Parts: sequence; C-alpha cells; structure tokens
Amino acid sequence: MKTPSKSTSPSLGDSLKSGFAAVVIPLEIIIAIILFLYVFGSPDNFQNGDNTGHPIPGNYLGIIYRGGIIVPMLLSLLMMVITFGIERFITIQMAQGKGSTQGFIRKIKSLMDANNVDQALVECDKQKGSVANVVKAGLHKYNELTKNTSIEVDKRIQLIQKDIEETTQLEMPMMQKNLVIIATIASIATLLGLLGTVLGMIKSFAALATAGAPDSVALANGISEALINTAFGIGTSAIAIILYNFFTSKIDSLTYGIDEAGFSIIQNFTAQAKV
Repeated sequence: MKTPSKSTSPSLGDSLKSGFAAVVIPLEIIIAIILFLYVFGSPDNFQNGDNTGHPIPGNYLGIIYRGGIIVPMLLSLLMMVITFGIERFITIQMAQGKGSTQGFIRKIKSLMDANNVDQALVECDKQKGSVANVVKAGLHKYNELTKNTSIEVDKRIQLIQKDIEETTQLEMPMMQKNLVIIATIASIATLLGLLGTVLGMIKSFAALATAGAPDSVALANGISEALINTAFGIGTSAIAIILYNFFTSKIDSLTYGIDEAGFSIIQNFTAQAKV
C-alpha cells in the first residue's frame, strides 16, 4: 500500500485535530454502540427474545451481535472509512476543478506555446481547482517577471519555480488531509478482527475444557464471535486499502498535471527571456 510523502501529507495528529474528524470519529463510535445494543442486539433477532441465546435462523443482525464487544469497534471503523471516503472523493473532485484535468493541461500548454498568457489565465478561472490555482499563481509570476528585466533571467526562472512550488505546497495538504486516517484504519481493522478471533477461540476452547460434555452453546458462540470479527476486520481493511490507493492515485495524477503545467510555464519563459 502506498503512503503519502512525509513532506506534504498531514500527520495523523493533524488529521484527528481537524474539525471534521474531531466530530465524525466520536459521533460514529456512539452510533456504532447504539446500533450494536439496540438494533443488532434487539430481542426480536433471537429465539425466545433472549439476546444471550441463539439468533433466529437466518437473522444476520443477531448473528453479528454474537460477535461480541469487538463488533461495535469494527462497525465504527467501517462507518469511518465510508464517511472519510465520501469526504475525500468530494474534496478531490473539487481539487480537479471543472472538466478534464488533462484537457486543461493540454490547453495551457498550447496557449503558452502561442505566448497567450492572458487567455491561459482566463482558462484557469474557468477550470478552478487546485491544478488551476497553481498554474494561475505561476502565470501571475510569469507576467510580473516578464516586465521586470532588471533581474537576471536565471533568477527570474527560479522565482517562478519557487512560486509554483509554494502554491503546490499549500494545495497538497488539502488533498491529502484525512487520508492518513483511512490508512490507519486499514491496519487497525485487521488487528481488531484478529483480536476478536482470539477472544472467540478462547471462549471456544474454554467450552471444550468444561468437565463432562462440552457446552455446545458456548462453543458455538465462541466460534461465531471468532468468524464474525475476522470477516468484519478483513472486509473493513480491504475497503480502506482500496479507497486509500484510489485517492492517492488521483492525487498523483493531479501532481503530475501540476508538474507538467509548471514545466511548460518555465520552458516558455526561458525561451521568451533569452530571445
């Protein structure tokens, strides 16, 4: 699984302190506990209305409830993955701006080749998004330094590069924010699932170790807890990994577009300044 570069990605602590994460995480933990106790643990899901006994055959809510205390933890992690996944999807879509990013980059390159900086700025205003913001900052610096011939060409080129890099550094954390939470959940969910499996197997072996005939109910409950937690943990982790890699691929594509547009601006300025 890929991990964001340390230079631009927010830390886990920064992400947890953000307003969105600070509200979502405790809220979804509370919701998961309520669902576990009053929906999955409803007497209607169990034989004789006793949620300490066997679930009604085919009632999956009751079966999940038998997974034990680890289930609400895993349920809250699954809800967090879905919530942060939706939040990241919306944010990255906004960062891409309107229309195709690659089409925008091609248009900027063709306008720069024609030395039409003003029209390129208009296209940035139409596109919006993080890529357009970086390109626009570079174009403004381009216009400013084109008129300022008192500075050496190499120095002006460095100033444009610096402006593009600084704007990129401002835009990247916004795109990568909360991804570290999804990556962390991918690991935690697997570990919690394994913990639930261990606890379930302990109950199973304890039932087998009882004097006389083994307690078949306790044995079944222990195995059920082990299997449910394993399935929940692996499933949540798999979703988190898929979402994380999907979003990082999107961000890499945007970063490549920014680099491509920045190179085109620098290349055009160099050609114009040395004429």
